[in-house]
Amino acid sequence: MSKVLGIVFSNMHETSMGDLTENRTMASVPFGGRYRLIDFTLSNLVNSGIHDVGIIAKNNYQTLMTHVGTGKEWDLSRKNGGLSILPPYGRSEAGVFRGRIEALAGIIQYIKESNAEYVVMTDCDTVATVDYDDILKYHQSKDADITIVYQHKQVSKAQRNNTTVIKLDENHRVYDVMKDHAEDEGNVFLDIIVMRKSLLERIVVESNARGKVSFTEEVLQGQKDKLRIFGYDFKGYIGDIKSIEAYYNCSMDLLNPDIRRHLFPAHRPVYTKVRDEVPVRYGVDAKVGHSLIADGCIIDGEVENSVIFRGVKVGKGAKVRNCILMQGTIVGDNADLSYVIADKNVIIRNSRTLVGCETYPIVIGKGRSV
Repeated sequence: MSKVLGIVFSNMHETSMGDLTENRTMASVPFGGRYRLIDFTLSNLVNSGIHDVGIIAKNNYQTLMTHVGTGKEWDLSRKNGGLSILPPYGRSEAGVFRGRIEALAGIIQYIKESNAEYVVMTDCDTVATVDYDDILKYHQSKDADITIVYQHKQVSKAQRNNTTVIKLDENHRVYDVMKDHAEDEGNVFLDIIVMRKSLLERIVVESNARGKVSFTEEVLQGQKDKLRIFGYDFKGYIGDIKSIEAYYNCSMDLLNPDIRRHLFPAHRPVYTKVRDEVPVRYGVDAKVGHSLIADGCIIDGEVENSVIFRGVKVGKGAKVRNCILMQGTIVGDNADLSYVIADKNVIIRNSRTLVGCETYPIVIGKGRSV
């Protein structure tokens, strides 16, 4: 897979994530107690033998740069290839990029300088274990110009505006691409694309010269009859995070042991920035059930059916149910939380009661106090 270049879009679909992406990219949204969303993307690339990766950034990418650093944790700190952070290249007529084509046009020199034969392009809003080697073999077997990865699944109302659905013939060739899908289920495009580097260069240069912005509209929709575009059916578990509701549901899925085994197989580890923390400390009256508790936490109250990140403190008499509490959150004594997503360093004062619901959890922004 040394002949493959990985290109990661770090900012796509973040406008639907509310306070969670107010001060960070989609790629650096915390997930699962100790990870960031980009950890799954980078780990999938590295575990597939792809060690030349460029991350396209647009805004709010300081947290992303701090997290990935030189790429050492993913074995991407290399003299040749390795990890590259690609900041936005301004355009005098319209500012930073407005879509994938403009983003790719801004890094076209980076793409041309790569010795890779193929390119894998992916977003950071999917949590899955993806083997790109299998996808590339499928791409070659079909003699495809472009291969896009999809999964047939339910589409919630909250995600339909950000979802692209494809239709395929009996040979899995794409003959229709639809945005704003109105049906309850379909072949959902997972924003993973494989193609030859030479074809990508030609498409980007020609499309950008005509003022085109969207790769989906210009290429997948506009050239589906001209190009051989095939769909690869992804069969495994995938968390497709394009809304707060989807983020919450995917986080709660981690409480299912079968899903954890699929997302974290021993032979394809998920790498992240390593932090040294002390073990969890449980108080005399602490009660914890069906939850993920990261290291460094102090639990003196009750925690049930929740995902608790590093360094969280739950006070005496406090009750935390069906919640996601990110790093450094403090829950005061006798507080009562249900269906709450608290970003980093949130303070919930003593005796506060916050109650959301599964389809509309309460989101508290980073560093805020309630």
